[in-house]
Amino acid sequence: MSENEIFKTDAVIIGAGPVGLFAVFELGLLDLKAHVLDILTKPGGQCAELYPEKPIYDVPGWPMITGEGLVEKLLEQIKPFHPQFHLGARVEKLERLPDKSFRLTTELGQQFECKVVVIAAGGGSFESKKPPLQGLEQYENKSVFYLVRKIEAFRGKNILIAGGGDSALDWTLNLQPVAKSLTLLHRRPEFRAAPDSVSKMKALAAEGKIKFELGQLHALEGENGQLSRVIARKDDGSTFPIECDVLLPFFGLTMKLGPVAEWGLKLNNGLIEVDTEKFQTSEPGIFAIGDINTYPGKLKLILSGFHEAALMAQAAAKVVNPDKRIVFQYTTTSTSLHKKLGVK
Repeated sequence: MSENEIFKTDAVIIGAGPVGLFAVFELGLLDLKAHVLDILTKPGGQCAELYPEKPIYDVPGWPMITGEGLVEKLLEQIKPFHPQFHLGARVEKLERLPDKSFRLTTELGQQFECKVVVIAAGGGSFESKKPPLQGLEQYENKSVFYLVRKIEAFRGKNILIAGGGDSALDWTLNLQPVAKSLTLLHRRPEFRAAPDSVSKMKALAAEGKIKFELGQLHALEGENGQLSRVIARKDDGSTFPIECDVLLPFFGLTMKLGPVAEWGLKLNNGLIEVDTEKFQTSEPGIFAIGDINTYPGKLKLILSGFHEAALMAQAAAKVVNPDKRIVFQYTTTSTSLHKKLGVK
């Protein structure tokens, strides 16, 4: 993308969780192109980031499916519509243009112009939980990072990863081949990560390819934002140093409404109010589906979000193409829908 490039599309979906992904499908059936934005670095939202291995039992047609499995199926389902994903950046600004369309700007300066905005951001934007360390701010985005955007940026570094969940273990395995040295720090020997990842990590430690230390982050040492070492603390109160250039603390995520709260939409207890005909917000052309919205009788279920996405798409099509007659079709019988889906 060049510095001044503006992406133009029918719809921008904010949030790449299951409901946002299914919105791509419903919009696609109506010939609406979508770009999908998310602050996380991969599609899937909470399902992929917080509980990829957690079983889900109330998705129709699947007696049991994991969060990760559901995301994989949804990504497969929307392939015919070729959505464009823009990940690892938060939408900071939303403005209405003179022709009633919208322009969105991300924290990276990316700009998108569209007729319809669909907010499918779960409980809001994800923000990493930060360790309570004195002077942490001076190191952030210099030698302390909460996301890995490009593996190559860490090549040849002495890396310390702190945490015991899937993110901590996944990045331990993925960064070990490029790191000069890598240490994993966790407060206890038990992990919340996938057993296979834990086994692979322990094998690397046994081979001397990484170090595993028991303890918690205690203090940071360095100059001008560059870490030289981290002081860790054991359960007995004693401390020990870990030499490192980079600290990656993976302590989970919190959800906040973020910049959406400043967009002038009608809110109710931190959630976006919508109608139940279109799932449109108080601002025409802006829709909200999934856990981020509220209305009488709302149930925070993935299947409810799928229903909301279907009705939203019908209304969005009328916004994008006000003069086009919409003919309701079933995917089971419509040959035109079969063509869009690549069904032979």
